[in-house]
Amino acid sequence: MKMKWSSASSDNPVFESAVEECCNRILKELKTAPDLAIVFVSQEHASSYAEVTSWIHKLIKPKNLIGCSAGGVIGGGKEIEQKTGISLTAALLPDVEITPFFAVNDKLPDMDARPKAWHELTTLSPEKSPQFILLADPFSFDVEHFIKGMDYAYARSTKVGGLASGARKPKENALFLNQETHHEGLVGVGLSGNILVDSVVAQGCRPIGEPLVVTACDGNVLLELDEEPPLKVLEHIYDDLPPKDQELVKSALFIGIVMDPTHDDHARGDYLIRNIVGADPEKGILAIGADLREGQTVQFHLRDAATSEEDLNHMLGDYVSSKNQNGAAGGLLFSCLGRGIYLYGSADHDTIAFHKSVGDVPLGGFFCNGEVGPVRNSTYLHGYTSCFGIFREKN
Repeated sequence: MKMKWSSASSDNPVFESAVEECCNRILKELKTAPDLAIVFVSQEHASSYAEVTSWIHKLIKPKNLIGCSAGGVIGGGKEIEQKTGISLTAALLPDVEITPFFAVNDKLPDMDARPKAWHELTTLSPEKSPQFILLADPFSFDVEHFIKGMDYAYARSTKVGGLASGARKPKENALFLNQETHHEGLVGVGLSGNILVDSVVAQGCRPIGEPLVVTACDGNVLLELDEEPPLKVLEHIYDDLPPKDQELVKSALFIGIVMDPTHDDHARGDYLIRNIVGADPEKGILAIGADLREGQTVQFHLRDAATSEEDLNHMLGDYVSSKNQNGAAGGLLFSCLGRGIYLYGSADHDTIAFHKSVGDVPLGGFFCNGEVGPVRNSTYLHGYTSCFGIFREKN
């Protein structure tokens, strides 16, 4: 028996009818109860969050279930934004061990803890080479602390996921794990055995100017680039840009940090894109949304709809080429709330791009308050990004 995935969505405003529509499609395609179900529910159904797990267990009896609330949902070839929606993605996973877990902030190991503390948290041994799906509440959980610890404890494991969305204050988001509904913390599953998770992280930016070396910094404050104040360097770059890009510098300027110093020829996937969070015009310095180190290579980047589309197609094309039509069976898409209709002006953009590149592979997911995915060999919390987890058999 081979791995098999199915994905469905519904914009029916009646909660029970929407769940039934999704479950009926899953059962029609899978023919039996799934080993794993992944559900995302829009905030318009908030009054029914407590019923989500019981309804799905009643209708399709999944052996494992994970999910969360969402500002928009993705599934069945559709991206449902700015209205009521439910997405349900499910899989038959023969020869795969599925380990669900729940974590809260005050029970996390500190950053000095040994890997064993993280293994005990998830109940998973690194020898099993688990792959992870992670969903967290942004109000109550320190995701960056968590993924740093997980990278330390499971260095070879892929971690993908997102931050629950839809809520405006603490306790309003929902996290689903098997029969339980939580309003804080993180829910996750580890997948071990005959499964691999490939990741594609499209950060939606393109470089301007040339790569530069950080010659002085203090934490997240960038003091010098190539021994010049960064704002002075940026002025030189700005002067050489076409008018359209000069306008983008005023509203959509970011900085990319090279994460693997062993690579001399820097490509799109080598940069971790971070916000520029402040500037001091008198001193000519910049504050960046990440800590810096002297000797790092950085490059200024711009983002707009056309660039995001180009970057997405480039990253998906690279994935397909490198994996050589790898037999992908299913996928999850964790996309920023600022993408979708807000960015492109039309629905289903990233889903359509995925299917054009990867093929007719079931794809579910949601629009997140932050996306989790790797750049090079480390996992990060992103913004304005589309992070794909693509599932295939190991053997």
